[in-house]
Amino acid sequence: MAGNGRGGDRERPPRIPMPRASVEDSGLPLPSLDDLPPVPLVLPHDVLKSLLGAWALAACSAAETAAVEEHLGTCGACAEEALRLREAVGLLHQPESLDLDPTLRTRVLDGCLDRRPPRIPVPGWAAPYDAESARLDALLQDFGDAEWHAPVRLRWFEGNGTMSRRTTVAGVIAHLLSVDGLVAVALGLEDPLGDPEAEGARGPVARTEAFWRASRFPPTRSVRVPWREQSHHLVRTVSFTGGSTGALAVPYGDFTLPLHDAMLDRAFECWVHAEDIAEAVDYPYEPPAPRHLNRMIDLAARMLPAVLAARRRAGLAAPGAARHLVPAGTAGRTLRLEIEGSGGGEWLIPLDSPGAAGSADHEVAHVALDGVEFCRLAAGHVSPQEAAAGQVGDREAIRDVLFAAASLSRM
Repeated sequence: MAGNGRGGDRERPPRIPMPRASVEDSGLPLPSLDDLPPVPLVLPHDVLKSLLGAWALAACSAAETAAVEEHLGTCGACAEEALRLREAVGLLHQPESLDLDPTLRTRVLDGCLDRRPPRIPVPGWAAPYDAESARLDALLQDFGDAEWHAPVRLRWFEGNGTMSRRTTVAGVIAHLLSVDGLVAVALGLEDPLGDPEAEGARGPVARTEAFWRASRFPPTRSVRVPWREQSHHLVRTVSFTGGSTGALAVPYGDFTLPLHDAMLDRAFECWVHAEDIAEAVDYPYEPPAPRHLNRMIDLAARMLPAVLAARRRAGLAAPGAARHLVPAGTAGRTLRLEIEGSGGGEWLIPLDSPGAAGSADHEVAHVALDGVEFCRLAAGHVSPQEAAAGQVGDREAIRDVLFAAASLSRM
């Protein structure tokens, strides 16, 4: 029996062991993977060298980065290659904008002219207009239809208050074309109005209104070409004459300017309206070069006595308790106008008559303004009450001169 039983056990199939119990079924806490030490990668030299490009671009995993950086500490050849790759990646990610500097064209032209003077030089009094018309043309160069029809508000000062007129970028260029035509006609060039009925439109405002009315449609980008051609003709004509036409009279309707001052006036208007356009399209625009800005300020300072006298005749400026008339060329009450910053200087402004001479010995007031601030006051873009001016002396004289400066503006 026993032997049979043992024999029966030998014939029974082997017993399958039961599965082992999982730690998840035991109720015990699972081990934390964070506590496990990281297993470093062991990679051959060729693999690590192939990872250098991805490492330079910060595209490796954490383990690969650690392996590569450990290898760089022991392999000089790979360390040099990694340094070159990192420098190359730095060139691919420039922090500064890739847009061209807006002043690049002007700086290149200035550099070219410094190296090789033009065969027919532009007179010094026409150089500001030449520069400002070129800068404005560069601003307009890439304008699309939306920019040409962007609304622009022209601002100026009249009487004792500010005035404004709404137009478009194209309308501003048409305005410049019309008023520059005053200089063109004085030089014997073609009148951009081109209509005999427009001969009665003698002043800047009347000419502009006549041009706008004569346009079949509101001005568009097509106005740029005739304006730019006219500016080229003006500069070329005064250059060919050798600057001898500087004293030629240019009638502005209510007043007359010699050609050399008219060209400065046109340069000033070109800059002011270029800023109007740049503001309308949200684009930066720099002031003129200091030497050109100084000429514009000088023109405004020389015109102040006549404008002050005209305001006094119109009852817009007080005669003043201490006012006294003096013979032409004789010193009288004087205001010292100090212009700071680019294009700055000092001017002695006679207060009692345009023919009087300014004199430091008869100074009754002193006004100091920044150069660009003074120009914006003269353009009617800053009111006399808001002009940031340092003031010492006769308050009434200072007020009259600041209002006279604002009255230099027009549409």
